[in-house]
Amino acid sequence: MFNQSFLQSTHASWSDQLPGKQVLSYWIDAWQRSVLTLDVLRERGNLYAEHAKSGKPPVLVFDFETILDARAFDLPANYALVRITPPPELPTDPAKRPFVVIDPRAGHGPGIGGFKPDSEIGIALQAGHPCYFFSFFPEPMPGQTIEAVARAELKFLQHVAALHPGADNKPFVIGNCQGGWALLLLAAAQPEAVGPILLAGAPVSYWAGVEGKHPMRYAGGLMGGSWVASLTGDLGNGKFDGAHLVSNFEKLNPANTHWGKLYNLYAQVDTERERFLDFERWWGGHYLMNKAEMDWIVQNLFVGNRLARGGVQTADGALQIDLRKIRAPIIVFASWGDNITPPQQALNWIADLYANTSEIRAHEQTIVYCLHEKVGHLGIFVSSGVAKKETTEIAAALDLIDMLPPGLYEMTIEDTAPEMSHLELTDGRYLSTFHPREVSDILALDDGRDDEQAFDMARRVAEINQANYDKFLSPVVKVLANEPSAKLARKLNPARMERWLVSDKNPALWPVKSIANAVRQQRRPVAPDNPFVRAEQAGSAWIEQTLNSYRDARDAAQEQLFLNIYNSPLLSAALPAAAPAPERAAVPAHTHAADEACIEQGSALDAGMRMLIHVASDGSGLDERPLRMLQLLLQEAHAAGETTLTLADLKRSAKTQHRALLLDRARALAALPQMLPDPAQARSAFALVGKIARAQGALSDAHAQRLAQLAQALQVHLEPIAAEATPNTGAPAHE
Repeated sequence: MFNQSFLQSTHASWSDQLPGKQVLSYWIDAWQRSVLTLDVLRERGNLYAEHAKSGKPPVLVFDFETILDARAFDLPANYALVRITPPPELPTDPAKRPFVVIDPRAGHGPGIGGFKPDSEIGIALQAGHPCYFFSFFPEPMPGQTIEAVARAELKFLQHVAALHPGADNKPFVIGNCQGGWALLLLAAAQPEAVGPILLAGAPVSYWAGVEGKHPMRYAGGLMGGSWVASLTGDLGNGKFDGAHLVSNFEKLNPANTHWGKLYNLYAQVDTERERFLDFERWWGGHYLMNKAEMDWIVQNLFVGNRLARGGVQTADGALQIDLRKIRAPIIVFASWGDNITPPQQALNWIADLYANTSEIRAHEQTIVYCLHEKVGHLGIFVSSGVAKKETTEIAAALDLIDMLPPGLYEMTIEDTAPEMSHLELTDGRYLSTFHPREVSDILALDDGRDDEQAFDMARRVAEINQANYDKFLSPVVKVLANEPSAKLARKLNPARMERWLVSDKNPALWPVKSIANAVRQQRRPVAPDNPFVRAEQAGSAWIEQTLNSYRDARDAAQEQLFLNIYNSPLLSAALPAAAPAPERAAVPAHTHAADEACIEQGSALDAGMRMLIHVASDGSGLDERPLRMLQLLLQEAHAAGETTLTLADLKRSAKTQHRALLLDRARALAALPQMLPDPAQARSAFALVGKIARAQGALSDAHAQRLAQLAQALQVHLEPIAAEATPNTGAPAHE
């Protein structure tokens, strides 16, 4: 029996390796995968039609209810404020800080911030936070402008704040991609309307980038500026088709657009169907904008780069947007793998606003940035890995970030280790650390900013071309364009055609569903080690490599053409002198008058916070453990009825005491005995500061030295703390 079974299995294994059988197995599998792939594409087309018929609702996986509809406002906009309905297993606490997500209106519909459980909205719900979402509709309102949208969003934020009152409950607002610059406009126009804000993959410095990379920034100049967008809007009878923006994104990566995405579906069609259709439902939901909206975006942002330069203002000129007026902490999340919004475009606005970190502190701003190593642009919003790590850690650290002294910080997230000190003060998986940085560290991420002179020249050319188009060509195009022709052009757009042509609307595809069902019943996948499968994979890799080589050559040629044109001395000589950058009203820095009076006085809380900040401000960085210990101690004191202080009190004290130390550190330390006149109270406060300082582990020399200064000022013993000192890290001081 054993010998017979062995011979049968050996024969089967040997016969499977016969060339004829391998060819037949591969041919059957390849044919079946082709049928199943066509069927999935047919389903994509049907899904596209169903989504359009239902009004293209947000692609959120969570239930929601509409709270406010801006289409009924005095200044209407096609936006709505919706409240996410938490699933029964994820109840939310209305006393917690509300989360608000603003998705990009860049060709697609809303929902990318919550189209899967592991997403920005999902993370907020898992943490028990009430969650809101700025949704929008496929068609803009007649006469709608960017200002109308901004005013509607400000009303939304005010309504959310009214639903969740409290000093600690200002909403945490996330702006994804284009939603990021929209969020900056809101936060600068009404600083009191928002709590901490997160700019996720959001372009703000549109001219920034590294030569040889980031080709998208050259597109506007190569087209002659913003007039092409105006022409497209006029041909659309006053509406700009978002499918054009989607096509621009797809052109950046022809290997994925024309081969990789479809081959991945074909190669893994048995398991890839659901993920593919979920993403395509959002990717194929093209929305419209008014021509005036697109003109504003292109002229002020993409080509004009006016947001950080202070050139954006309301239509009546009454309000000039100045990002230096933002008072809530600003968190920037970008990725080195993002070629649409590279880190330079996400961060260089900081250097445009401030010469150094001292100016950031003087304007009482706290800016934190976090850089991912490799995730692409869409991965910032849709990657489950990013949601579980970066998004979760940023959301969990909001109170800590809100307590950081004003300045510039880089947030790093690392895995914890079993031997790590005070592991209970982390979530057990990741540890977040905030490293003091200088504006020069931001500039070091770029290869210099001399290349931006060419973009300024492109802006000047664009303004001339736009003026000529508006005067001479636009009136003619408007007369020729009409709504039927605009609708036909939208229907024949390739991004739409590839969907409705491969759907049940096409009679030629009617048999596909039944054939695919029969194939699934007789499915015979080929063995993964089949040599023809390996040859197929090698052929696919060669095709992708070829398309990538074409992309690299195309991008290099376009970059060189752009630089040759706009760095031309002849062009510079032919154009009038550049107008000076618009002057911004000075944002008064903190005068420190109140802090001057508070250096020699303050409560026990102020004294303790002053000591903690003094120890932590050695420039080596501050991780989450001391701050979480401080929160826990406050909670324990509340539970014991020992204090009525709140986290908001701690935040206010932290900012005041940091300013006092900046104003005169020696005087501030010398005043500690006056703030803690009772020796027992002084010893207790010093011991507590030492305990919190040790939450990060063994003390460095720098920390030990600062504790020694405090001990000397308070006349308390230092020995138990000094014994734990370890070699200094050599980090520079940032005081």
